[in-house]
Amino acid sequence: MAQEKGTISIHTENIFPIIKKFLYSDHEIFLRELVSNAVDAIQKAKRLVSLGQFHGELGEPLVQVKVDAKAKTITISDNGIGMTADEIKKYINQVAFSGASEFLEKYKEAKDAHEIIGQFGLGFYSAFMVADKVEIQTLSYQPGAEPAKWVCDGSTNFEMDAGNRSERGTDVILYINEENKEFLEEYKIQEILDKYAKFLPVPVQFGTRTETQRDGEDEEGKPKYKEVEVPNIINTVQPIWTKAPTELKDEDYLAFYKELYPFSDDPLFWIHLNVDYPFNLTGVLYFPKIKNNFELQRNKIRLFSRQVFITDDVKDIVPEFLMLLHGVIDSPDIPLNVSRSFLQADSNVKKINTYITRKVADKLAELFKNDRKAYEEKWSDIGLFVKYGAISEPKFWERAKDFVLLSNIKKEFFTLNEYRDKVAPQQTDKNNNIVYLYATNPEKQHAYTNAADKKGYDVLLLDGPVDNHFISHLERELEKTYIKRVDADTIEKLIDKDEKIESSLSEEQTKQLEELYKSAITKPNMEISVENLAADALPVTITIDEYTRRMKDMAALGGNMDFYSTLPDHYKVTVNANHPLATKILSESSKEKQAALAQQAFDLALLAQGMLTGPDLTAFVERSVKMI
Repeated sequence: MAQEKGTISIHTENIFPIIKKFLYSDHEIFLRELVSNAVDAIQKAKRLVSLGQFHGELGEPLVQVKVDAKAKTITISDNGIGMTADEIKKYINQVAFSGASEFLEKYKEAKDAHEIIGQFGLGFYSAFMVADKVEIQTLSYQPGAEPAKWVCDGSTNFEMDAGNRSERGTDVILYINEENKEFLEEYKIQEILDKYAKFLPVPVQFGTRTETQRDGEDEEGKPKYKEVEVPNIINTVQPIWTKAPTELKDEDYLAFYKELYPFSDDPLFWIHLNVDYPFNLTGVLYFPKIKNNFELQRNKIRLFSRQVFITDDVKDIVPEFLMLLHGVIDSPDIPLNVSRSFLQADSNVKKINTYITRKVADKLAELFKNDRKAYEEKWSDIGLFVKYGAISEPKFWERAKDFVLLSNIKKEFFTLNEYRDKVAPQQTDKNNNIVYLYATNPEKQHAYTNAADKKGYDVLLLDGPVDNHFISHLERELEKTYIKRVDADTIEKLIDKDEKIESSLSEEQTKQLEELYKSAITKPNMEISVENLAADALPVTITIDEYTRRMKDMAALGGNMDFYSTLPDHYKVTVNANHPLATKILSESSKEKQAALAQQAFDLALLAQGMLTGPDLTAFVERSVKMI
């Protein structure tokens, strides 16, 4: 076969249905695209005025959206630069030709030219997702221009004729099809505009609304009010992230937060983002009050591109641990897919991610340094962010070492270095390892924390949803340091100082005591041992292995650890040979009395562990009453 070369032909009749039906994942996007185009047209007019290339009366910029349910139309109108018939042919009939891109290239040196928000010529065609027919009525700003009309029924055929618009600007009229008649409901349009156009840089009006205004005073001098119809402007054209921090007060940030999240408590603090190199990024991120509930409510940070809402799925831009934050990010440099519906992989995304991580670390370090007391008071809220960041972001951890706090059950706070210095003298074991003890529920674990206190040991409180992972992280990062839950073993074994304690029992008595307690154990997976502990230590201690329990707790949070969640709990029952109760039990004359005392001591240990419930608890109480 002879070699042949040529070009691949792409016909509009083949690609047009794809544009109409599949380019946009959500049909409501059509309104965002058309309103954005209208805003562009007005922004272009402003640029031309500033360049001295348009000498007419600019007037008050305004985009209007109107719904006519009877006529089954939605109209998007603007008073921008309009189009001539030739420009319609160029910008509308040539699919994927972006007028915004051409305008930017032509006037790229103009001041504020970057404010043109349009990026893709395909946006106009999103109208055909919801409309059987689309009509354009337009009049260009150019002197002597004639109004033009363009009509298309969704096929590749169109009609052009003289238009009827008498003022500069453009009307895009959508004749809504039966499948999408929901968009003829005013509440639906209001909802979409609130979502996508809430912060566009040009006023967007959707009908009118009733407003109460003062109307003088009555005969007694009291103010009178009246109801009036005013334009329903749905957007704030200068949201706070477009302003310099020096222009804003705390009240401004709080008011904006309430606008975004009307039912939330006031945030703890916020970070104003503003960078123009090596990428453009503005925004405000808020630290909400979340306590220890680990409210992984994603989609709280909203991404904008030149004040147009894009998405609330920002997992690639914002580090995982900061997905708990609220607020907005606006960047023209974040790459979007052709329908502006989601992000595309790009080096800028990684740079922005790194920048946000650094800014958050800077803010936390500043708060800690400037007012440690206030920082400690906020720790119950911000500790989750910091610990989560330490676990998941190595670069953040490097900074967080200086401001991550540990708190003990006495509600005292320490930095990592401070805590090491505090406990090292008392809590160093025979192998020169420092052992941190912690509780997850001091009330429930009081018997164990009390035993630690008698030894002069300090006990941390680590009861948060990520603390199991945080503990493992600290053990990896801190040299010769182990972290053990206070009920993971007897206190002597938790911090083994190789201190030899002689037994007050003979070998035969020890064996007899062990058998008595074995008969008292009624629960499965319990291993008993009689050990030589201090006389003032508990007579019986029930513990669960630290490693197994920690793995099971992690499995409960998810993360491919299902194997551990299926393992049965395995408990260790340690009987103190040197406690006076041991001698008392063995001195009883009857085996029944010995068994009863052993059972009572074992039940007390179960009670301390929180394991004595239901019928077992009732039986324990009844036995105790009899013994009294």
